[in-house]
Amino acid sequence: MDKNSLLLVTGATGYVGGQLLKALEKDGRRVRCLVRNPDTLAPPAGRNTEVLSVDVLDGKNLVLALDGVHTAYYFIHSMTSIGDFAVEDRRCARNFGNAAREAGVKRIIYLGGLGDDSDGLSPHLKSRHEVGDVLRESGVPVVEFRASVVIGAGSLSFELIRSLVQRLPAMITPRWVNNPTQPIGIGDLLQYFLAALDLPDGGNRLFEIGGPDVVSYGDLMKEYMRQRGVKRLMIPVPFFTPRMSGVWLKLVAPSYARVGEKLIESLRNPTVIRDPSALSAFSIRPKGVKETISRALTEEDVGFASTHWTEAFRLRRNLRRWGGAILGSRIVDHRRVFVPATPEEAFRSIQRIGGDHGWYFADFLWDFRGILDRIAGGPGMRGRVHPVELKTGDTIDFWRVEYFEPGKELLLRSELNLPGRAWLQFEIMPVEGGSLIGQTALYDPMGLLGFLAWYVLYPFHMMIFAGMIRAVARRAEEPV
Repeated sequence: MDKNSLLLVTGATGYVGGQLLKALEKDGRRVRCLVRNPDTLAPPAGRNTEVLSVDVLDGKNLVLALDGVHTAYYFIHSMTSIGDFAVEDRRCARNFGNAAREAGVKRIIYLGGLGDDSDGLSPHLKSRHEVGDVLRESGVPVVEFRASVVIGAGSLSFELIRSLVQRLPAMITPRWVNNPTQPIGIGDLLQYFLAALDLPDGGNRLFEIGGPDVVSYGDLMKEYMRQRGVKRLMIPVPFFTPRMSGVWLKLVAPSYARVGEKLIESLRNPTVIRDPSALSAFSIRPKGVKETISRALTEEDVGFASTHWTEAFRLRRNLRRWGGAILGSRIVDHRRVFVPATPEEAFRSIQRIGGDHGWYFADFLWDFRGILDRIAGGPGMRGRVHPVELKTGDTIDFWRVEYFEPGKELLLRSELNLPGRAWLQFEIMPVEGGSLIGQTALYDPMGLLGFLAWYVLYPFHMMIFAGMIRAVARRAEEPV
């Protein structure tokens, strides 16, 4: 396929769509995105990507939005809808398919779900199959990939596993936990999406894809435990129904409840490959579960997941609440302040933070925390390598620089002895008349002790974080 051909991506605010958008941009493709609200793209699209505000559900301006598009990726779903998501999914697919036909789109690439229609599919999986049928009815050739659990740092399935394992010392395991699945890593999934661009022109194609391992959801949790080095008791309860599991999920992982209930209900169905034709049509050989989970954990340890499934629901709009917002199993304290200064001036105080310059607020508490850490065998307050200059890998007291972009971002990873992992991030965003300074503290607790540690200390965290960003802003306005 000619690299100059225009591609269209829907669902780019979600996990899979967001990852695909980055992959297409990296591959030098011309891309157009359809989103309801362009501000919800996280991270924002590249400068060579066109972003249009279109609501596929109402169908307005769809034909114009698809004008000139050669291939369209369709990743829209309505699982967060308060109404009948299956009805909305069919309506969106019909609107999109009809508009694609009128606009002369040559191919639609769609991600559906594995599962045999004869097995009495869950409403979610049944809807995924119906959407594929509706798209094909449009007359535009459709390449449908059907996949099971998608594993990657930030994917819903992976975040749900992490939330349950890290939050609970013991887990109730219903019968559906033992049903077979055939997971696929996000990297392998993206390879299939890119390779589909070079399939010969023709009619509809359907490929079932997945990794080489057939495992249960319980097996995935055990492998996560093994690689994270934690132990959790798993208590089988055969009579625990998917509906009861949904109630339980609301109690232990409320961030995932709305979508997680539908995912859990789908786990009652075996989701394994029955037609291996994808192996002959493509040269892709997906990785196994161990390597896939290892890669996801590595991505996490390098930094924040670059796209996160929760971005589709914009949870970050409501980060301010007692104890911090909960994104999956992570706790986030996010603050922003405006300063009438250029990004370079605003970043100046951030770049000098720590060491002899201190943390600008309640330095005695930072020093005391360093003393406690040193007593516990940790690094304590080590100072800075250089009073002004920074680079990735440098130490700043009990933090290490994980990412540094002058004038834009500083990401620090804590090396304290903690029952979890912690990051502190500063970002500068240019706006009219000055800059926005963003400060985000993110904590990834391990087990119940990790959560208790955060909430016991939160009054101190709240005071320190609020005071620190105010002090950073004041210093940004001071003359050099």
